[in-house]
Amino acid sequence: MTSQLSTQQCEACHVDAPKVSDEELAELIREIPDWIPEVRDGIMMLEREFKFKNFKLAWAFSNKVAELAEAEFHHPAILLEWGKVTVTWWSHSIKGLHRNDFICAAKTDKLL
Repeated sequence: MTSQLSTQQCEACHVDAPKVSDEELAELIREIPDWIPEVRDGIMMLEREFKFKNFKLAWAFSNKVAELAEAEFHHPAILLEWGKVTVTWWSHSIKGLHRNDFICAAKTDKLL
């Protein structure tokens, strides 16, 4: 199922775009099981931690995520640490989750 999301493209997300409903969240999260819905400052986000053998591999992965973000014109938080990258997707304009976040999470998984 992840491949279905990973083949889709993000759409322009405006302030009035609908957030993912609870039902949609339950369905979409099954397609990206390694991602965790987190609420920070009242904003629902998708987060996943990726582990690597060293800093250089983590850095290279961070660069791939950044290239994906630019290609999709949808930008996550990327925390680069020694042997670890934490990626957090959410839609800033709607202060929550949009289908775009699930598409980008699935595409991030494909970068491994």
